[in-house]
Amino acid sequence: VVVKALEQLAHDGKIKEKVYGKQKIYFADQSQFTAVGEADLKALDNQIRELSEKFSSIQQSCRQMETELKDLNNSMTTEEMSVKIAALKQECASHQARLQKIKSTSNHVTPEEKEQ
Repeated sequence: VVVKALEQLAHDGKIKEKVYGKQKIYFADQSQFTAVGEADLKALDNQIRELSEKFSSIQQSCRQMETELKDLNNSMTTEEMSVKIAALKQECASHQARLQKIKSTSNHVTPEEKEQ
């Protein structure tokens, strides 16, 4: 299919064809394009440079946004945070009760017993 399309384009004069033995080479017909002046080339170079700078700044911005999105996706939601806070408060209350129980016991170890 590709060979037929290339042969048709060559027959229509849109591309050129060269035959080297059994091989055929197809290439663009440069005569159909207008000549470009030095000023036009410089203008195109400037346009390419400006677009490249714009592309790199947009690409950097995109990377920053992707990082921010990744951080947000990895962080807890409000509901998850509420559940976690409730669990930590309950754990804290249980530890406080345990501490209060330990402090209230009368069988404290004296420093002498501790040394022994």
